[in-house]
Amino acid sequence: MRIDVTRDIFKLAQAFTISRGSRTEARVLTITVTDGGHRGWGECVPYARYGETLDSVQAQIESLSGEVTRARLAAALPAGAARNALDCALWDLEAKRAGKRVWELAGLPVPGPEITAYTLSLDTPEAMRAQAEKNAHRPLLKIKLGTPDDMPRLEAVRAGARNSRIIVDANEGWSAPVYADLAPHLVRLGVALVEQPLPAGEDEALIGMDRPVPVCADESCHDRASLPALTGKYDVVNIKLDKTGGLTEALALKSAAVSAGYGVMVGCMVGSSLAMAPATLLAQGAMVTDLDGPLLLAEDRDNPLTFDDKGVHPPIAALWG
Repeated sequence: MRIDVTRDIFKLAQAFTISRGSRTEARVLTITVTDGGHRGWGECVPYARYGETLDSVQAQIESLSGEVTRARLAAALPAGAARNALDCALWDLEAKRAGKRVWELAGLPVPGPEITAYTLSLDTPEAMRAQAEKNAHRPLLKIKLGTPDDMPRLEAVRAGARNSRIIVDANEGWSAPVYADLAPHLVRLGVALVEQPLPAGEDEALIGMDRPVPVCADESCHDRASLPALTGKYDVVNIKLDKTGGLTEALALKSAAVSAGYGVMVGCMVGSSLAMAPATLLAQGAMVTDLDGPLLLAEDRDNPLTFDDKGVHPPIAALWG
């Protein structure tokens, strides 16, 4: 078996801004696993918030020795981008070998399209209203917030998209007092969900706090080991392949989270259709699907995912799985 790592850059359709900064391109690692006449591949997005860089993730992958299997990955690599790309590449390889789709191998129902959120980047209220008006035809909008003065942005987006469901992502940008002040207005403006309002290291403040809108753990939830610390703080968990370390752990986390009474959101980093493809299987039946990464790009992989009024569709075999 041979493992190859390449670096790819995808230009974004426009600058993408969250509370931690802006970007104009997605820098990803593409991992290809070749065994005889079969090839599987996967993509990951190293994330600085979790101490990852392109160099560090590539070094993790290149440090592996011996036979590489999905069963061994959990012990060989921590949850994160490196393990994700390899895990997804190995699922793809297994499907190619077997001549089956990944969902068949995993014992999952045949997947269908899921309505996905479309993300509006953090900007001035005027610019965010313009973004909302342009995308008001979409059934679900996700708005990036996370500043002490977000009320004008909330009002502007709702004014620009009166009929869309709205979810809010604060990216750890609020304090407990700011969130408490905003919470009633989230209800008034019809917000359906708020992601990670407080920093992961300060979310104890959510215990006992009134949560009139469901609160979703993003930066506070990585894999199954994260679940015990979420008790009493969150109602929903955001499962991302780059956090869990791949589809294998993501499916296990989804099952454990549902059993523990959490709602499930399936999210993504900003990457190509290859990165989203495994997550479309995970998103089946989720409370919220947020797999709009390819919609934010100016360019994508060959054989990209299909997005239409039914949502994001599962990949064709020529892309993945």
